[in-house]
Amino acid sequence: MKLSESKALITGGASGLGLACARAIIAAGGEVTLLDINPESGAAAIAELGNRARFQVADVSDEAAVADAVDAAVKAHGQLNVVINCAGILSPGRVLGREAPMPLEHFSRAVNINLIGSFNVAKAAAWAMQNNPADEDGQRGVIIHTASIAAFEGQIGQSAYAASKAGIVGMTLPMARELARFGIRVMTIAPGVFLTPMVAGLPDEIQQALGASVPFPSRLGKPAEFADTAAHIIENTYLNGSVIRLDGATRLAPK
Repeated sequence: MKLSESKALITGGASGLGLACARAIIAAGGEVTLLDINPESGAAAIAELGNRARFQVADVSDEAAVADAVDAAVKAHGQLNVVINCAGILSPGRVLGREAPMPLEHFSRAVNINLIGSFNVAKAAAWAMQNNPADEDGQRGVIIHTASIAAFEGQIGQSAYAASKAGIVGMTLPMARELARFGIRVMTIAPGVFLTPMVAGLPDEIQQALGASVPFPSRLGKPAEFADTAAHIIENTYLNGSVIRLDGATRLAPK
C-alpha cells in the first residue's frame, strides 16, 4: 500500500508519536482521523495538518465511542485501511508502596487504556477493513500497535506499564494470523526512549541522561523516526505478525 493511499485512524494522534505519523501520512497525500481525549491539542493538530485531517474525541477503552469513531472515519474518508494505535499512559508505581500495595485500579487503568484500548480499536477497525477492495496482494488494511521495550525489560516501578505493553506484543501474532484471511496485516513497534510530550516535560539533565544511556545514536528517539517506521510498515506488505524494536540498541536496566 502506498502511503499516499492511506485512509488512517490514529489514536493518541493529537501529539507525540501519533501526530508525527499523521504528519507523514498527510505529507504523502493521505488522509487521517485523529482520535484523542484532548480537544485543545486536537484543534491545534487539525489547524496544522489541514483539510485532509479530522479530529474526534474518544476514549480508546470505550467500546461504543470507538465503534462510532471508526464509522465516522469510514464515512469521512470513504474507507479505513490504516490504524496506528499510539494512545497510552505510563502509569508508574511500585507493587509495594511505602504505605500500601499498589491499588488495583492503578494497574487496571494501564491495562484498560494501553492493552484493551488497542484491542478495542483494532477489532472495530478490522470489522470495517474487511469490506475494503483488495489490492494485488489481497491486502485490505494494516493495523500498527505501539508497545515498548519495557514489554521485554520492564524496570522497577513499571509492572503495570510493562504488563500492558507485553500484552500488545503477545496479541500481535495471533491477531495477524486470524486477520490474514481478510487481507489485514498486524504489526507492532516497540520504541525505546523517545522525545514525546511526557519526556519533554522532564528536566533537561534527566533528558540528557536518558539520551546518553542509548548505545547508538546516544540521544532520545525522534517522533519522526517512529513515523518513518510506521510508514515503512504501511508500504511493505510482507511485514506482518512481528514486533520491531526501535531503540538504538537500548536494553533497560532494572531501575
